Amino acid sequence: MNNKHFAKLLIDWYETNKRALPWRESSDPYRIWLSEVILQQTRVAQGLPYYEAFVSKYPKVEDLAAAPADEVMRTWQGLGYYSRARNLHACAQQVVDLYGGKFPETYEQLLQLKGIGSYTAAAIASFAFKEVVPVVDGNVYRVLARIFGIEADIADAKTKQIFESKAAELISQEHPDAFNQAIMEFGALHCTPHNPLCMTCPFQQACVAYRGGLQRALPVKSKKVKVRTRHFYYLIMKDEKERLLVKQRQAGDIWQGLYDFPLIESESPLDTEQLKAALKTTFGLDRVTTVEDVAGKTFKHILTHQRIYASFVSISLTQSDISKINQNPQIAHNEWVNEAKLEELPKPILIEKFLKIMI
Repeated sequence: MNNKHFAKLLIDWYETNKRALPWRESSDPYRIWLSEVILQQTRVAQGLPYYEAFVSKYPKVEDLAAAPADEVMRTWQGLGYYSRARNLHACAQQVVDLYGGKFPETYEQLLQLKGIGSYTAAAIASFAFKEVVPVVDGNVYRVLARIFGIEADIADAKTKQIFESKAAELISQEHPDAFNQAIMEFGALHCTPHNPLCMTCPFQQACVAYRGGLQRALPVKSKKVKVRTRHFYYLIMKDEKERLLVKQRQAGDIWQGLYDFPLIESESPLDTEQLKAALKTTFGLDRVTTVEDVAGKTFKHILTHQRIYASFVSISLTQSDISKINQNPQIAHNEWVNEAKLEELPKPILIEKFLKIMI
């Protein structure tokens, strides 16, 4: 099968089978960029409402650039991988400050923007500006590995160049946008990770994986993710005005920029006496007599590299305790907020789940 025939078969399949998605109806690089950032590591069904929310709230890149950081994070809340939201905001500001609100039109220029890597740059350059540059994502790895029998380990960073070179050979010179959309859609809908639709595949006769029964073996991915287990004990503390103490999470850990409650973390579960000891060590609270589980259950939250078990415990505070907390240097980035303010703040989905039960 020559390259032109491959591209034609793929684009023909796409025109018949593609999903109707709003960002495909536009050549606006802003909307294309939004969709690509939102859909990184996110299913279309989950990402679509967020895309619509961002377009509605920030119809132009200038609107997003001018928005407060907390507001952007609140709009993103629930999508996870929050560095994407921070980079999204920073990139919008770069486009406005450096390019007058117009996205650069070439792959190389796009790569200079915050949070835009090779995949996103290729997507914007080809979809919006028709530049002949291939996209390579997980779907593309799978399609090319199976059809052409590429056995290089996709967990190896060096392997990406192999797939990029192959995609560059195959991409349509006349319709690079349609080709890139098509190969990703083909991987998402037809050449799926499990149970690919081989019996109706237009590449069946040429496919190395089909001929050799290697659908489950390709693509090759050797490395396994090491999962870390963490136990969070969130402290629900109120002052004399019934305000809750919250803290903004800082760089160097998950959920940077989001707000949750002060916590005690452990590698293993803690009993009540151990919690009291930790309260004394961490917060200087040495007279706590009551530690009450206010949620009645432990919340399990799964991230790519982490498994979190969170409990929420109520701590009764005296005026002296509140003074100690306010003066404790370990309680930096904390503030007392009322219920209305808490609702406005961007929070991890774990905290949202707890609040739906308790408030």
